[in-house]
Amino acid sequence: MKTDEQIEQDKRLAERMKLVKHKIVVMSGKGGVGKSTLSVNIARALAEKGYKVGLMDTDIHGPNVAKMLGMEDELLYQNDDGIEAPVAGENLKVVSLAMAGNDVDSPIVWRGPLKMGFIKQLLADVNWGELDFLVVDSPPGTGDEPLSVCQLIPEIDGSVIVTTPQDVAVLDSRKSINFSKQLNVPVLGVVENMSGFVCPDCGATHYLFGNGGGEKAAAELEVPFLGRVPIDPKMMEAQDKGMDVFKTHPESEAVKVLGSMVDAIVEKIDIA
Repeated sequence: MKTDEQIEQDKRLAERMKLVKHKIVVMSGKGGVGKSTLSVNIARALAEKGYKVGLMDTDIHGPNVAKMLGMEDELLYQNDDGIEAPVAGENLKVVSLAMAGNDVDSPIVWRGPLKMGFIKQLLADVNWGELDFLVVDSPPGTGDEPLSVCQLIPEIDGSVIVTTPQDVAVLDSRKSINFSKQLNVPVLGVVENMSGFVCPDCGATHYLFGNGGGEKAAAELEVPFLGRVPIDPKMMEAQDKGMDVFKTHPESEAVKVLGSMVDAIVEKIDIA
């Protein structure tokens, strides 16, 4: 039986989420495929289009979103309305465990119940306000954190599954697709990240991790394929410095593909 405090927290969570029109969860079957990079840039692209966006980093053991947004020195603080989310430019609020004031070199050693409690607190106590989109960066795999996110957030519009082209990553991405289906979360689409490197000297495209695995998996499991994001060293450097790639490198093929993907996601959700 739930305590009075737990019942009150559930009420706060429901009230907060009522103010959020659309919820998107970004997942990957394994680490190192660029899931946080995609989460940050999906959120940024939506904000650039004038939508009010929240970005929630639920990767407890490796929260990288703050660094990618140049917000390493930002801290969460609490007032009478709840936890205030720092703002990353216009239209974008961000929360992450990296903003809790912990030593960046200290590991977070938490078991499942603590993880679920932290995620629930972010959803219930962060003063998100009215949002068009909440983008949730979920850690890799199908464990406690993504399960908590999908169970706690009401009316999720869908998941975006991130993979790289090689067989090992695609194999795990298939698990994430089926994980979404089992939890009745619609799959908005699969993104094939790190899909080819265009040589700046000769212009030739080199497929360092193979080609087409994400699209093949999407077709076989009958979910949409959102496109391929090529490797772009300039984009990587910009994100390491916390810069907005949509402003610094608008001519980049990777940035153009990301913009098209976000257009496709908005169309699938039918925000109008």
